[in-house]
Amino acid sequence: MLETSARLLRLLSLLQSPRDWSGTALATELGVGPRTVRRDVEKLRNLGYPVDAVPGVAGYRLGAGASLPPLLLDDDEAVAVAVGLRAAAGGTVAGIEESSVRALTKLEQVLPSRLRHRVKLLQAVAVTPSGAAAVQPEVLLAVAEACRDHQRMRFDYRNHDGTAARRTTEPHRLVNTGRRWYLIAWDLDRADWRTFRLDRLEPIIPTGPRFTPREVPEDKTNRAGYRYQARFLIHAPAEVVADQLGPSVATVVPHTATTTTVEAGSNSLDELALYVGLLGHPFEVQSPPELIAHVRALSARLSAAVS
Repeated sequence: MLETSARLLRLLSLLQSPRDWSGTALATELGVGPRTVRRDVEKLRNLGYPVDAVPGVAGYRLGAGASLPPLLLDDDEAVAVAVGLRAAAGGTVAGIEESSVRALTKLEQVLPSRLRHRVKLLQAVAVTPSGAAAVQPEVLLAVAEACRDHQRMRFDYRNHDGTAARRTTEPHRLVNTGRRWYLIAWDLDRADWRTFRLDRLEPIIPTGPRFTPREVPEDKTNRAGYRYQARFLIHAPAEVVADQLGPSVATVVPHTATTTTVEAGSNSLDELALYVGLLGHPFEVQSPPELIAHVRALSARLSAAVS
C-alpha cells in the first residue's frame, strides 16, 4: 500500500511537468508496466486530478479541472510560492491580503525546517529587469544570514572602476531598489556606513565573530546605493507629502507648518527632478549641485519646447 501511494505521488509529480508523457515513458520512469500506469492514472482521476489522454501518442497530460486539486511542489517551487505569499500578505496587492495569509499559513505548516529557514531569510522577491546585473542566490542567502545572526562579514568587492578590494564589515540589512540588491553595513576599515552592490560582492566563508548592532541612520536605509543623494524643500505640509512618498522612497521631515524637507536618492538626475516635480507642489532644489544645474537646463529645454 505504501509502495502504491508513493508511486502515485511520483506519477503526479511527473504529470505536473509541462510536457506530454507517453505511457511507455511513464512506465520506464516508475519501473512498472504499462497496465499499472493505466490503473494509476485512473486512481488519480478518481481523486479529482484531470489527467487527459493525448491522442496520437497514447500518452497523458495533466489538464485543468473544475476545481483545484492538491499540487506537488519541489523545494525551490515551495520557497518561491511562500515568499510570494509573504509579499502579497503585506498588502502589495489590495484585496488579497487575508487569503494570502491563509494560504501562507497552510504552506508553512507543512514546510520542512530547512525550507522554512530559507523563506524567513528571503522576505521579499525582486525580479531584476533585463540589463541589470543578477545576484547569485547563494550570495543573497549568505549575506542575509550574516545580517540576521549579527556576524562580521569579509568579502571581496569589485568597485565601480573595476578595482578589487577586501572589505570587513558589520552587515546591517539588505535593501532592494527594484533593480539591484544592496548591503548596508558598517565598514570597519573606514569607520563609517557604506552600501555595497551584491552583484559585485563575493563573501568569504566562514563569517567572523558576532557583534552588537549599531543604530543605522534612517537615510542609509531609504537612499542606499544611489549615485545621487538629493534634498528638496517642498512647499506643502509634511502630512500631505508623506501621503505621496512612502518611507522606502524618501525621508520626509517637517520644516515649518507649510513646508517639508525631503531627502531621496536615485541614479538618475532626470528621475529626481521629475519625481518631485510631479508631486504637484512648488519646491526648491537644495542639493546636490549637479541636480541644481540639471534642473536649470531641463527648465530651459522645457520652456523652449512651448515658446
